[in-house]
Amino acid sequence: MTGLSTHVLDATSGSPAVGVEVSLQDASGTELASGTTDSDGRIGKVNTEALVPGIYHLVFDTGNWFADNGIKAFYPEIDICFEVDDADRHYHVPVLLSPFAYSTYRGS
Repeated sequence: MTGLSTHVLDATSGSPAVGVEVSLQDASGTELASGTTDSDGRIGKVNTEALVPGIYHLVFDTGNWFADNGIKAFYPEIDICFEVDDADRHYHVPVLLSPFAYSTYRGS
C-alpha cells in the first residue's frame, strides 16, 4: 500500500472533524491534491499515486472548519511539513485538533 492518508479528530468533542479541507503540496507550495475529511474525519487517499521521495506539506484549513462550527480558535491553518523517503511506503498523517492546540505524529 502506498500513498498518503489523514485523519482529523476534534479533541474538544471527542469526535471526528468532518468537513476539514486538506491540501497536499510539494516543497514549492504547488498543490498536488486536495480533499475533505469524511464522516469519520478521514481522507483515505489524499493522492492517487505513490509519493516520490521529497519534502511535502499537508495543509489543513482549520480556520474555515472552526468558523463553520461556531468555534473561536487560534490556528487558521495547520501546515505539516514531512519528508517521504520511500515511495513504496504508505504515509499516514493524523491530527488531533482543538481551538488552541493541535498534535500530529507519523501514523501507520
